[in-house]
Amino acid sequence: MERIISFRGLFRISRPINLLMVGFAQLMSAYFLIGTTNQGLPVFQDPKLYLLVFSTIIITAAGYMINDYYDVKIDYVNRPHEVVVGKGIKRRMVIFLHSILNFTGVGLGFAIAPRIGLINFAAAFLLWLYSNRLKREPFIGNLTVAFLTGLAIYLVVFYYQKSELLVLTYAIFAFFLNLIREIIKDIEDRPGDRKHGCRTLPIVIGFRKTKDVIFLVAICFVSAIIIITFEINKPHLFYYFGGLGIFFMYFMYKIYEADRKDHFTQLSLFAKILMLVGTMSMGFL
Repeated sequence: MERIISFRGLFRISRPINLLMVGFAQLMSAYFLIGTTNQGLPVFQDPKLYLLVFSTIIITAAGYMINDYYDVKIDYVNRPHEVVVGKGIKRRMVIFLHSILNFTGVGLGFAIAPRIGLINFAAAFLLWLYSNRLKREPFIGNLTVAFLTGLAIYLVVFYYQKSELLVLTYAIFAFFLNLIREIIKDIEDRPGDRKHGCRTLPIVIGFRKTKDVIFLVAICFVSAIIIITFEINKPHLFYYFGGLGIFFMYFMYKIYEADRKDHFTQLSLFAKILMLVGTMSMGFL
């Protein structure tokens, strides 16, 4: 029974759906945007692509683990029925797995290329720093997670050095949409964050002004996508993002209307769906 509980705890703490989305975005970028290596080999025949994706996934999983480790007291307030650390899996086991996954992810990165190893090391360190300190500060924690989300996609082009502008478009898309989602999660988690001394945006500047920040980020998001899409000059990409923009405007309207915890929980899920749909547009290029 204890083994079953540990397995379930490990499954929940690693966020498998989120990990699948990260891996899916990287594979889509490689197949549809990169296509071939610089040696002319189809990118899907390159073993290092799968090492790159796997290393990203396990470093991301380690990040989720250490985040839950540091946030256990906050989670007992915000979502007590979802707490895993100390209940479904022992605290020392979380630290052990976090260390093993990070060492493996960084090691695989250096096996792929030294520059990938250095980026993996920096990403692992930033995820630890976010969980330990940055998450409790206004906006800087949101920026850190959003940056790492965009970096996960850009890492593919950074390795293959091809289709840089096209992949950058999706990295920017992931960055801004995840930044909005992170701020939404801070609004959702206000009770526990306030009780344990966190200084997130909703606590520092208030609920209404935090919504204003989201709208400002949304304006920057739309502007950046429009500018870079015109630079790429592929009409079907513009049409796809234009169609997606209709759903994004509905998303922003729901943010404007939202005033309860369950509203923001639904909006966080909506943001995930938008990211998935945006990633799937790579198949039309």
